[in-house]
Amino acid sequence: MKVTQHIEKANGKTLFSFEILPPLKGQNIQCIFDGIDPLMEFNPPFIDVTYHREEYEFKELENGLLQKKIVKKRPGTVGICAGIQNKYNVDAIPHILCGGFTKEDTENLLIDLDFLGIDNVVALRGDAVKSEIYFKAEKEGNAYASELVKQISDLNNGLYLDADLQNSNATDFCIGVAGYPEKHMEAPSMDSDIYFMKQKIKNGADYIITQMFFDNQKFFEYVEKCRAAGITVPIIPGLKPIATKKQLNLIPHRFKVDLPDDLIMAVVKAKDNDAVKQIGIEWCIAQSKELVKAGIPVLHYYSMGKAENIKAIANEVF
Repeated sequence: MKVTQHIEKANGKTLFSFEILPPLKGQNIQCIFDGIDPLMEFNPPFIDVTYHREEYEFKELENGLLQKKIVKKRPGTVGICAGIQNKYNVDAIPHILCGGFTKEDTENLLIDLDFLGIDNVVALRGDAVKSEIYFKAEKEGNAYASELVKQISDLNNGLYLDADLQNSNATDFCIGVAGYPEKHMEAPSMDSDIYFMKQKIKNGADYIITQMFFDNQKFFEYVEKCRAAGITVPIIPGLKPIATKKQLNLIPHRFKVDLPDDLIMAVVKAKDNDAVKQIGIEWCIAQSKELVKAGIPVLHYYSMGKAENIKAIANEVF
């Protein structure tokens, strides 16, 4: 079932969903299930599965030349999604990236997803690889999320890259895209960010799921600005409980989001990371309850494959 259909079927009830990371190579799917099992009592209608590009470094050889060496590789998101849908009978939603893929790679991926009965995707540009300052698209790939949305939407209309392809069928994907309550880190302004969001919606996006935030007012203001700009699709907030003192610096640096002073000072004064985890849980519970009261259709949690703190939050909210 599509995300938009799940929301419609809920009749105003706030739904619970979460996102997981594929494990590093060498681990099997049981480690995925171990992170999902404790959360299934809250009846998530869908589970997101992120995609990560291969990470590599350049190793200098004895002759002075550089050799490209892959240092991290995660199992395929497609296989993980198929495993989740088969075991739990919930919709698994793969993330699809521009970076690292040609348009033909993307089309082949979408064909596989359609074959497996996967109805939803999240279309993202993706980040630059560590060796690059700025994102660089593949030579024959999509450079922007709006272009990726257009390619998926074209397939939904039966338009393949090869117009003469035989025995092709139109797909029927529900397309999610990323929104940024504190604007995308590369956007020159919030207004410009929303302008490009409108382009993604125009190209066929069906719903928005946001970057994490720790101040609900920023989410509410973002929704107001989107609605004022004529964006009417569902906007799903992404939430993440802070868990370690290190994240006070890591989250603003990596994701370009602010943390409220009250949360910062509580974490600074915490005696250890166990205390920080509890602070993060309580803060996220308060965020979640306010969002439910506001009638938000879905609360989406970034679990990072760890269920303990998300379960503690869901116990109090759902």
